[in-house]
Amino acid sequence: MGETHPAETPVIRVRGLHKSYGPLEVLKGVDLTAPRGHVISLIGSSGSGKSTLLRCCNLLEDSQAGEIQFEGEAVRWKGEGLRRHPSDRAQVTRIRTNLSMVFQQFNLWSHLTILQNVMEAPVTVMRRDPKEVEAKAREYLAKVGIADKADAWPAQLSGGQQQRAAIARALCMEPRALLFDEPTSALDPELEQEVIRVIRSLAEEGRTMVLVTHDMKLAADCSDHVIFLHQGRIEEEGPPAALFGQPKSERLRGFLSASTA
Repeated sequence: MGETHPAETPVIRVRGLHKSYGPLEVLKGVDLTAPRGHVISLIGSSGSGKSTLLRCCNLLEDSQAGEIQFEGEAVRWKGEGLRRHPSDRAQVTRIRTNLSMVFQQFNLWSHLTILQNVMEAPVTVMRRDPKEVEAKAREYLAKVGIADKADAWPAQLSGGQQQRAAIARALCMEPRALLFDEPTSALDPELEQEVIRVIRSLAEEGRTMVLVTHDMKLAADCSDHVIFLHQGRIEEEGPPAALFGQPKSERLRGFLSASTA
């Protein structure tokens, strides 16, 4: 896990973020800072706004108020409230290509081999040289432990192998940060451990990551900072030793008790 200096610009900075779906306000003024080389974990019960916050960071969802910065560059908006959306599509593309997201459900293309899945975005979106991308793709497949599956089809892989392929695909974009949205929730416990090992190794390398997870042990072991969301607000945040060892909030104590029951 990384170190940062006071003057260093965070990879992601969110201030006062509000997100609504019609009349339903899901995020109610949330702040988040992801310094370079740090792992930030978002925890909380279903419906607390964790995944929505992650999707707003990656501009997959439009927020209604608040500021989002990527490496000090503020997202430019037009419109107000529910009509607000980013005004510069080139800026959105640039930010998204530098914030690779790993979803719950793998989202691999079934008609492409695993190697082709990992290569697709760098070659077609970023116009990188296919030979160079292939070398990198094979390197990342080896990093996540499935180098031997390069020519297999997604349907031939277990869920854990598919999720590791999705992580290799995210890494092949060579992003400034990785965003994980419940990356192990669709897996059974044995396959879950395969993916957790990969995430832990990435944390040890000092990669910048924002992780939405239901796995409290993963959050405790890998994170530099943990944020507990409750009904769209930050109820408590801090280093994992404090949040898991000495939680101040009654809601957090109840959540942790239920999570380990």
